[in-house]
Amino acid sequence: MNTLTQFASPQLALLHRGKVRDSLRAPSGDRLIIVTDRLSAFDSVLETAIPHKGAVLNGLASFWFEKTAHIIPNHVIKLVDANAMLVKEAEPIKVEMIVRQYLTGSMWRGYQEGQRTFSGVTVPDGLTKNQPFPQAIVTPTTKEESDREITPESLVSEGWVTKELYDQMAVKAQMLFAVGSQLLAGKGIILVDTKYEFGLLNGKLILIDEMHTPDSSRFWAAEDYARNPETAEQMDKEYVRQWLIANKKDGQYPRALTPEVAQEASRRYLDIYKRIVGQPLPTAETEAADAPHTGRQDTRARLLANLVQAGLIQDAWVSIVMDSPADKEYCEEIRRQFDGYGVFTQLRVASAHQNGEAIAGMAEIWNNSIEPGVIIAVAGLNNGLGGALAANVNVPVISCPPYKDYAELALNLNSSVIMPSGTPSLTVVRPDNAAQGALRALNLPRLRERLNKDMLATKAKLRAADEEFKTL
Repeated sequence: MNTLTQFASPQLALLHRGKVRDSLRAPSGDRLIIVTDRLSAFDSVLETAIPHKGAVLNGLASFWFEKTAHIIPNHVIKLVDANAMLVKEAEPIKVEMIVRQYLTGSMWRGYQEGQRTFSGVTVPDGLTKNQPFPQAIVTPTTKEESDREITPESLVSEGWVTKELYDQMAVKAQMLFAVGSQLLAGKGIILVDTKYEFGLLNGKLILIDEMHTPDSSRFWAAEDYARNPETAEQMDKEYVRQWLIANKKDGQYPRALTPEVAQEASRRYLDIYKRIVGQPLPTAETEAADAPHTGRQDTRARLLANLVQAGLIQDAWVSIVMDSPADKEYCEEIRRQFDGYGVFTQLRVASAHQNGEAIAGMAEIWNNSIEPGVIIAVAGLNNGLGGALAANVNVPVISCPPYKDYAELALNLNSSVIMPSGTPSLTVVRPDNAAQGALRALNLPRLRERLNKDMLATKAKLRAADEEFKTL
């Protein structure tokens, strides 16, 4: 299936990898949020991704941020791609503001066990499952490794927020919930409960993260609730949760979904999007012809094209990895050969013999990078670097051993050329040829066109020289 399970790029520093979202530092200093198709259930990320899920969450969050900007500013700068959003870097407030209109979920389970006070809010006896409250209530929790219920007074006394700030958050959360409930009611959907997250930007309260999505909210179909309030089915990932429960074996939930379950989950996410927004998710219109450069049928290709168009990354990278900092000048010489080609380059240091374990962390990014890349290994005597890299990465590796004279070259060349099976490291002697080899290995149409022009220019110079010299 065409899904986005992880995002990585040597060009963007990873700030945080959550259950669904990957956050990275944009060149501007802002935050780039990539919403993947990963699905979490019962505090675990499943092995099976759900097609279009990330685009649904990102699209709905963008929709709601725009609809509620008059209530409170939010962190959105722009929607870069169906799965990507560029946002302002705010200081997150480690409190989740949960707003509830109905007695259901974890609150109902606690109520059944005799609990009557939830995060400082007391509810009466005699309530039934899925019964609405006279008015929505706010039950905050802390954002910790294990979130916990907490009263507003304790949030203040424990130093999470000031009373003034909490009061602002509570008022805004109720206003957001009211707008969401009203809009969804007109579409036959009940907003049962949801969570809001806030941050501070230049000392002012703003809305961050996501809002009113199937992952942050509970939805019921109004007609379903009207038929039987106690059996109303959630219009979100509850379908997957129930399948996992039904297929639990030896106390363990399945780690993967069947193709049929994943497809049905995808259909439900897309249906929620269409009902809320009023039109189908554009990137899910697989019946339509694939327009040039949209990559509609390929999530990763489309995402890459849009990130490049937004100026957030280059369309390719080259990592020049040296065995020792002593080779920095030689690596800089290689790096200069890429000037004018529009390729991202970086210098890295890793010794196959002295800190080979560092290669695994680098390889994790290289192997999952959204864009194509090439590695150039710079190591001399007993060159184990090129082989170590080639054995652990899925991109081309070119060894370019440094040398001071031909005697040293002969020694270094021997250790670079002779590699065991399964370590396909190529070897090039000259720094300019290493760069030219890397450009060709990237195999991008724009680079091939540029290389054609370079070759024609070289031929033209040679012809001009020939015309000049033949008359001498």
